[in-house]
Formats: sequence, C-alpha cells, structure tokens
Amino acid sequence: MTRLVAAVYAAAAVLAATALCATLWKGLTEPGIALAFGLVIAVGELARVRLPAADGGSRSAGPLAGAGALGYAMLGEAGGTPTGQGPLQVIAVAVVASLVGLVPHVALGRAPGPDIVARTVLGAGFAAFCFQPLRGGGALGDGLGPGPLYALCLLAITLLTGCFDAFLGAAAAAGRSGWPLWPLLREELRIRLGVVPAIAATGCVLALAVAVTGLWALPVFCVPLLLTQFSFRRYTSVRATYRQTISSLARATEVAGYTPHGHARAVADLSRAVGRELGLTEPELTVLEYAALMHDIGQLSLVDPVPGGATAGLDPAEQRRIALLGGAVVRQTGGHGQVATVVECQADPYREQPVTARVVRTVNAYEDLTAGGGHTGPGARERALEQLRLATACDHEPRVVEALSRIVSRSAEA
Repeated sequence: MTRLVAAVYAAAAVLAATALCATLWKGLTEPGIALAFGLVIAVGELARVRLPAADGGSRSAGPLAGAGALGYAMLGEAGGTPTGQGPLQVIAVAVVASLVGLVPHVALGRAPGPDIVARTVLGAGFAAFCFQPLRGGGALGDGLGPGPLYALCLLAITLLTGCFDAFLGAAAAAGRSGWPLWPLLREELRIRLGVVPAIAATGCVLALAVAVTGLWALPVFCVPLLLTQFSFRRYTSVRATYRQTISSLARATEVAGYTPHGHARAVADLSRAVGRELGLTEPELTVLEYAALMHDIGQLSLVDPVPGGATAGLDPAEQRRIALLGGAVVRQTGGHGQVATVVECQADPYREQPVTARVVRTVNAYEDLTAGGGHTGPGARERALEQLRLATACDHEPRVVEALSRIVSRSAEA
C-alpha cells in the first residue's frame, strides 16, 4: 500500500511539473479568466473545513476550491466566446492557486498533508482531460452543442472526478493506517455522499454560467457555497467540543483509579476499527466511539474500585446497576441517546444488544484480558482471542470476535 501512495505522489509531481513548465513556456491563455478562477480556488483553500476521514481521523477539505477547479477544467466558453485553456494550464492554475491558499495554514502550523496537493493535481487533470472530447473540435464537441445533454455530460464528469478523488483519499488513508484499500474506499464514498454532489453541481453551474454571462457569475454562485462552508465549520467546531467533553468525562474513572490509564481510549480506538471492519456507517462509528469512551463511567458509583477495572467477575445485578448508572450519566451530559443506550445494555445478553454494544463488550473484554487478565507475554493476544471464542455461546458474538481477530492479526504484522 505504501507503493500505491508513492505512485500517486510521483504521478502528481510529474504532472504538476509538466503543467507548470508547459504553462511558463507558452504563457497563460486568457490570463484574466485564469486569474479569476485561481482566486476562487485560493479563497476556497483558505476557508478549508475539517471533515471525517475514512481511517477514523479527520481531514481538511475545501469544497469551494474543488468546485472552482472543476469549473475551470470544464470551461468551454466565457460570455459566449470560446476559451483556449488546455488541461496542462488547468492543472498549473489549480496547483499555484492551491499553494497560495494554503500559505496561511502553513504559517499557522496546520498545513494539510501532501496528499491534498496531490489530489488537487490529479483531480483537476482528470476532469480537464475528460472534458476535452466535449469541446468544440473535439471528438464529441462537433455533435454535442449546448443543452441538457451537454449539462448532464458535465455533471457525469464531475461525479467521476469525485469518485476518482475518493479513491485517492482512500489510498492515502490506507498508506497512513495500513488498512485494506477497499473497506476504506467504501467508507470514503459514504463520507462524500453528501459533499461530492454539492461540489459537482456547483462546478457544473460555474462552467455553464460563466459560458453564458461571463466572469460575473463566479461571485454570484461561489458566495453561497462559501457561506455554507463557514456554517459547516461552526458545526464541526461544536462536534469537536462535544468530543473533547466526552473524552474528558471518560478520563474521570482513570483519574479516580477505577480503570487503568488509557483504557477508555484504547477500547474506543479498537472498537472503531472493529466497527469499520464490520461495515458500520460513519454515524454508527461515532456512536460506537463515544459509547466505548463512556462504557466504564458507571464504576464511579462503586465504593471500592474493581481490580484492573474489570467488572466481568461481579454479580450480574451489580453489572447491570453499573451499566444503568453509566447510561444515566451520559443522558445527564446531554449526550446522544443511542450512546446512552449502548452503555446501559452492556450487561445484557449479547443477542439482545445492538451491534455497537456487542463490539464494545467484546473489545472491552479483550483489553481486560490482555492488560490485566493474566494474558501477558508471547502469545498473549492469541490466548485472549481463544478465550473470547470459547465464550461466543453466551457472551460474545462470533462475527465480532472474528473481526477483532483480523484487526489484531493485521496489527501484529504491521
């Protein structure tokens, strides 16, 4: 997978260098149009927002920058006059404008990863080369004039570009995390389901509107998307604050000595990985992560801590009481109702639990066995997994245990 990421970076570097050299050698065609679209891309990069990533982390995204690059790549006319920019000029403008827009982020120490620039280069090039047959004089341009079919072709190009960019994003995530490509690609497509159509539609509208009315269409159609980005940034800020609150509450049991240090975060990270292996959606993964962080919060009601924080050896009624108190704490904090439900049913038989609760239960048992349950030294993971498999009749779902086993095996090989 590292080779795939290296190949993507190398292809982007070669394409960007070729585009910049060719543009410098020939000079800009219609520099005013190039400057206008470059300004849109730069502003979009400047106003980047944080989005979830397929590997469970987060990534920055610039929907306005993507729409501007797509619009320029598919621009055939400006105010009724045919334009002459080629794919290499499109790539050069997109690269320079993106780098200009990223300068403030670099100065503030929050620069996106190199995959952002690589995806900008390859995405703009993909759209521009796909659009060439639709231009006047191209393979399809003579027989495909302005009209609904032309607009549908532009929309298809943008959607294909979005899928191509999702593949690049999944490849980058696979290179970082070591996860298989196809599950990450599926998750990347799910994440982009609501974003890509908006970028595609805006890119098409920009190309079509500029073709009819000229460059005045750019601010008219870009300002609403820019305002939407600011609103989404506020929403992501609220989500980040809530995540920090949950993480702080989860550490209360560690500070009080009820659970080992780092236990809640370890269970949350491994639970999210198992949930992704099982094909859970991003909202379900979020609920799973929050519930895993808070699954032990009910132990604060105990007079004396349980050794190692492992409540599996307690009386079933006591386990149930701790789980219900934990759910009540989550509800009192204004947390998501589904998170409280997952915490409350931790002591129920697994066949009566939702899949998220089953994952938390199994992963928590695995962490208890490997961290404080006597399974240490060589082969500790295998012995812990074997003990979980022996308990699949009543305590753990076999599908969850096998997903956990695959995660542990890949982690050991990495």
